[in-house]
Amino acid sequence: MTLNFRTPNQESRILSVGSYRPSRIVANSEIVDRIESSDEWIRERSGIESRRFATSEETVIAMSKAASELALKRAGVPMSEVDAVIMATVSYPYQTPSGATELIRELGNPRAAAFDISAACAGFCYGLGMASDLIRAGTAKYVLVVGVERLTDFTDPDDRGTAFIFADGAGAVLVGPSRESGIGPMVWGSDATNREAITLEPSWIEIRDSAEMSWPEISMAGQTVFRWAVYEMAPVALEAIQKAGLTVDTLDAFIPHQANLRIIDALAKAMKLPERVAIAKDVRTAGNTSAASIPLAMDALLSERPDLHGKSALLIGFGAGLVYAGQVALLPPEPK
Repeated sequence: MTLNFRTPNQESRILSVGSYRPSRIVANSEIVDRIESSDEWIRERSGIESRRFATSEETVIAMSKAASELALKRAGVPMSEVDAVIMATVSYPYQTPSGATELIRELGNPRAAAFDISAACAGFCYGLGMASDLIRAGTAKYVLVVGVERLTDFTDPDDRGTAFIFADGAGAVLVGPSRESGIGPMVWGSDATNREAITLEPSWIEIRDSAEMSWPEISMAGQTVFRWAVYEMAPVALEAIQKAGLTVDTLDAFIPHQANLRIIDALAKAMKLPERVAIAKDVRTAGNTSAASIPLAMDALLSERPDLHGKSALLIGFGAGLVYAGQVALLPPEPK
């Protein structure tokens, strides 16, 4: 038996990007005393000079809404025409219902398909790949992909290994139909044998069952994650470039997850990226915002380099799990 349907002959691309950065700027000087460190040590270790911390009013949903509304405005597409919303986050404070369903209600289209994905720092690239496939299959015309985190809710300010790294923010892209391919094949996978390298513990059940357990907080084996990211992600990145039909010599920009400036520089060196390739280094003033970092960095890079609108960019995310995903995409055209 054969199903009687026809797949539309269409491709997908990123139509716009929007971002939201919390109002509070936190310099290294505000963090160093509690972790017995220094501004120089933090900069040398991570490249981070400052980061953004959300206020009580800047919730996961409030930040997501602001970033999404900007992306929709720039694309000239009303929320009523969006068929699905994918929210990548690990810091929405409810197990269920999803943050995406709260977001679509706030955006004024409560009947759109909506779901969250938990892939940490790779979440945005996972969502972008899913959105592209939904559009190419004819399941949706427009898909909003949101990466958002309030990691400060789950960060121990006294933990020397993480207190200076994590931050808050939101980024969103609108993905829609295109006559030509604008999003390349996704290269994704996991190294779950090392999933304990980044954790959020204790579990809710442990908290429930023990009077001694406290609020869950992020912990990370920094050196393990650093080595994995540097040595394992460069081949993944090169595979994504190759599957998109490009080479490092024809690539225009590199927008990796903003984990650490040393990781970004090491990846660029390992891939032998030409000096002319623009590299996003938003981590310097944004910190590590996990699922939000790539769309935040994309918007910042386009603000600094408007000539990159419509050009090719390698996107790659990697983090807790250990999971990863990457693809080459055409950056959105100039806003309408």
